[in-house]
Amino acid sequence: MKQRYVSIIAALAFAALAESPLIATADPPSAGSEAFAAPVVPVIPVVPEVPEVPVIPVVPVAPVAPLVPGVPVVSEALKPPAGQRLSLEMVGIGVQIYECKPAKDDPKRFEWVFKAPEAELFDSAGKMIGRHYAGPTWEANDGSKVVGEIRGRDDGPDPGAIPWLLLSAKSTVGNGVFSRIQSIQRLHTVGGKAPAAGCDRAQAGNETRVAYEAGYYFYSAGP
Repeated sequence: MKQRYVSIIAALAFAALAESPLIATADPPSAGSEAFAAPVVPVIPVVPEVPEVPVIPVVPVAPVAPLVPGVPVVSEALKPPAGQRLSLEMVGIGVQIYECKPAKDDPKRFEWVFKAPEAELFDSAGKMIGRHYAGPTWEANDGSKVVGEIRGRDDGPDPGAIPWLLLSAKSTVGNGVFSRIQSIQRLHTVGGKAPAAGCDRAQAGNETRVAYEAGYYFYSAGP
């Protein structure tokens, strides 16, 4: 009998523990419980600002100085020797470079003295096919070169442009379009003259670059 009472008491004690508030709070909180409700904070992704890149239009390079088809009509001073024929026509677009130096006739006076050209050479379609630089040298993309020396000069029709020239080939290099050239004409010039204001001792050694354009005509031996 005593053992029976002990079993009953144990069963009642277990039931009391199951209904205790301490045990009940161990259960997960209900959906409506304010004590356990937490505000939902939306996560907003941070997108870095991408700087706006300006669009720079690409302007195709095309010759501006005119190329006259066929053999140009020039003064006697600019005509190549008999027996030579026109073989190439190009446009040079670039700068004429001048340096401030003492004048030859008066070392106390300073002036802009021509130093060298610096230009790119284009065919009639606007394709870059070579370059022009000190020498004066014309160099084609195929590696051939011709160096000229002045044989004739004409002021040309534009007083604000560099003069027209006839040059003979002093030397040639390579095996390409310039390797057989014997004479060069510089015609139809635009710009390129030294600044009219001149320079002074304070500018000695300084360089100035003046934009120019010109048509170049290259002659080789006949037939």
